[in-house]
Amino acid sequence: MPPAPFKTRFAPSPTGLLHLGNIRTALFNLLLARRQAGVFLLRIEDTDLDRSHADHTAALMLDLHWLGLAWQEGEGQGGEHAPYLQSQRGPLYQHYFSLLEQQRLAYPCFCSDRQLGIERKTQLAAGRPPRYSGRCRALTTAQVEERIRAGELPSLRFRVPAALTVEFEDRVRGPQRFASDDIGDFVIRRSTGAPAFFFSNAIDDALMGVTFALRGEDHLTNTPRQILLLEALALPVPDYGHIALVVGPDGAPLAKRHGSRTVRELRDQGFFPAAITNYLARLGHTYSDNRFMSLDELAAGFEVARLGRAPAHFDETQLLHWQHEAVHRASDEELWAWMGTDVHALVPADARRAFVEAVRANVWFPVDARKWARIVYSNELAPTAAAREAIRQAPAGLFGEALRLIERHPDDFKSLSEALKQATGIKGRNLFQPLRAALTGELDGPEMVKLLPLIGLERARHRFQIIGNQITVKSEK
Repeated sequence: MPPAPFKTRFAPSPTGLLHLGNIRTALFNLLLARRQAGVFLLRIEDTDLDRSHADHTAALMLDLHWLGLAWQEGEGQGGEHAPYLQSQRGPLYQHYFSLLEQQRLAYPCFCSDRQLGIERKTQLAAGRPPRYSGRCRALTTAQVEERIRAGELPSLRFRVPAALTVEFEDRVRGPQRFASDDIGDFVIRRSTGAPAFFFSNAIDDALMGVTFALRGEDHLTNTPRQILLLEALALPVPDYGHIALVVGPDGAPLAKRHGSRTVRELRDQGFFPAAITNYLARLGHTYSDNRFMSLDELAAGFEVARLGRAPAHFDETQLLHWQHEAVHRASDEELWAWMGTDVHALVPADARRAFVEAVRANVWFPVDARKWARIVYSNELAPTAAAREAIRQAPAGLFGEALRLIERHPDDFKSLSEALKQATGIKGRNLFQPLRAALTGELDGPEMVKLLPLIGLERARHRFQIIGNQITVKSEK
């Protein structure tokens, strides 16, 4: 029998929109699958019917498609292990619940949340790890039936073997050992009939042929439970690897206050998909090559051995760096479409390519392109405070000469500035900053050599006239 194909998976719960942490997990699994010429699977873990929503499932699939994270098997794609919505796999889970009960490896538990809470507090107060006491372990069949007839709805607990050590090799964190006596019997089916995460997640990994489950370190303590389950059912156990969580600068789990956003928010802001993937591929993973890479190139350099164990610190500056790299590498056509309809309405058709090339190095998002389109093509400027100060400090006579010489050099900023230098003796910063401030209302931005031809003679003349008039009025006062 040929070996099973290498297969990873992304198994989100559709209880909200995807954030950077979720997407990083999906990306790492996709890169690992591609590196191994394997399969990347998408499974939707929607057993929590109160919190799971179909619109969130559709949204997360849209986010994955937008980022280019294509899965070869799973929801929306199909495959031999369908269905891929856990909410549709109830009969299959019931089959394995029954097997465990028949082998007396699982038993009904009638303990209330209140009772379990008291047990937990008592154990913690005594310095012991919280674990189920086994209160319902010895109930007879007659006792169970009597309580069910009385209207009590039991959960189902897995009977954990005593005095056992569960060992496995975490492919990221190294050898792991857990004492079964510290785990205690755990719930595999809630009193509502819904499977617990430990159960459905492990069963589906085994049945869907997942060979490597790469997931967050917050799932590390779930792993010994899942290994015990799969071994009890004689199902294959995948390799497990637990990646460090993403944290903010303060070391706390990444949250909105750190700049975390949903993928939808990033898309709406104007991030390029490749900027996000280039950043996230390096968030907790190192590459010897720090150049901008395609997904295939990122996959070729992705190694489990390069995954760090320390928390991965989110850095907004780095994310913006990769966004700027993506803008730099986009074609003129891609950038023009990305800039959006507001820019399209302002920039004349015959100036599109020149505008894109002029502002490319100074835009990170469509809002930046809109700003420069308004600066170049609107009739009125709103200079920044710094620009107003530069204009106020400009040497006397500069703007009068600029108004005269712009007629000779309407689209050649280099010639205009050289002529002004000869006519006034002003040079360097004292020349260029007031000129930029008068023509754009800003002290920084795209090269004036590229902007002046777009601004054009009429607008340039008008702007110098306004500045000259303002200075004349102030001097008269």
